[in-house]
Amino acid sequence: MELQTRGGLPGILVLLLPLLLPGFLSSLSYASPSKFWELNVAKPRHSSLLKSALQRETSHGKQSYLWDPLADQGWRPCVQSTPSLPVKSEGYLQVFLDGGLNQQRMGICDAVAVAKILNATLVIPHFEVNPVWQDSSSFMDIFDVDHFIDVLKDDISIVKELPDEFSWSTREYYATAIRATRIKTAPIHASANWYLDNVLPVLQSYGIAAISPFSHRLTFDSLPMDIQRLRCKVNFQALVFVPHIRALGDALVSRLRYPSKGTEVVNTGYLRETSHVTDENRARKFVVIHLRFDKDMAAHSACDFGGGKAEKLALAKYRQVIWQGRVLNSQFTDIELRSQGRCPLTPEEIGLLVAALGFDNSTRLYLASHKVYGGEARISTLRKLFPLMEDKKSLASSEERTQIKGKASLLAAVDYYVGLHSDIFISASPGNMHNAMLGHRTYKNMKTIRPNMALMGQLFLNKSISWPDFQQAVLEGHENRQGEIRLRKPKQSIYTYPAPDCMCEA
Repeated sequence: MELQTRGGLPGILVLLLPLLLPGFLSSLSYASPSKFWELNVAKPRHSSLLKSALQRETSHGKQSYLWDPLADQGWRPCVQSTPSLPVKSEGYLQVFLDGGLNQQRMGICDAVAVAKILNATLVIPHFEVNPVWQDSSSFMDIFDVDHFIDVLKDDISIVKELPDEFSWSTREYYATAIRATRIKTAPIHASANWYLDNVLPVLQSYGIAAISPFSHRLTFDSLPMDIQRLRCKVNFQALVFVPHIRALGDALVSRLRYPSKGTEVVNTGYLRETSHVTDENRARKFVVIHLRFDKDMAAHSACDFGGGKAEKLALAKYRQVIWQGRVLNSQFTDIELRSQGRCPLTPEEIGLLVAALGFDNSTRLYLASHKVYGGEARISTLRKLFPLMEDKKSLASSEERTQIKGKASLLAAVDYYVGLHSDIFISASPGNMHNAMLGHRTYKNMKTIRPNMALMGQLFLNKSISWPDFQQAVLEGHENRQGEIRLRKPKQSIYTYPAPDCMCEA
């Protein structure tokens, strides 16, 4: 009788569900396949490795070695340009930047360089509304504009807004018709001569030129060294976040280094000060993991993440809606994609990688990410491996997050700031955040572990691999991927590989 009662209880609940929650089933019936999939619980895909990783033991000596800072590699920051303001400005240069925070950051650096090439006055760049995150944050919402202008005052002229005579030159103006003052044909990685031949005449004729689109519109090669150094100066000196982002970032770093015990909370504006005694000699070390596993990344990769037909259909539909068949990866099988290192690492996989490198469950992690595809269900495996894992939400109060809530660029700015101040930075997959952080930390000679994506893809395809073999392969495959200087090659980004353009041999 007891068994019958227990067995019948779920059935009774199912019958009562429409009465108890009348809107629930109706909302599911109208939900998209991708939304329905995200309600499901993601299961671990590498159960054998996970079980061994959870039982791992790491010696204190190995842990100490992992945290050792990078040795001096004989390179120093070298970004000082030769200040020289033109006697007369050729006109005002406007640029319209799209993409996320780090793509905008690169675009700002390029805009300063182009303004210098043209002897133009740069208008503070306009940020397009991000179509994915719907973030309307402006330059001044993210970056300290007065610091930006002050650092570059001897290099180029910069204005926050156009004078009244050019107030008509707006984003809306250029959206309604073809305009003589808009340049929309700037090629990817255009040369300095292209700007002199195609943009300078517009400036001289009209006193203003607006370039849209602008992202990635300046070459990394065959530019005068003073222009390269100016780009470096913008990236590493002129671009700093607004004070409230820096203050929140400092607070999060402090809480990671000195976990509070018996903390008294004192409200000071929107930041929460903790009143407790800390021992400066016992500052904790921490790793920042940039978990680039949002729906866009998962869909665009065209990889299989173990969710079966429901997940495949949901991601395929999303991919078709957003990119309309322009995703080349979808032509390959999952095995081909993984073997080539084209699949982003899931939270479970980046956790196994970090564990194989030797980090134990006492390691403090900070998770830098916006919105993880699959939510907490996806993250839970990583949290099992590293229970001392924090993020913005766990470290900061809701009051402290008020000024960044719902603003993808500001959320990313906080993660960038914390990442730049961490002992070790690891990105789960290549991308703009990975590239920007790799370059910035190389410039500061800080340890940054670059996952060997092709190796990891092949290892995870091997379902019979043992934990010792997996760990040995990971260690050997990441021996020289910890932040060692890699000189920039032709066509590579100056913002990812700052040597030798932004750095000099000591």
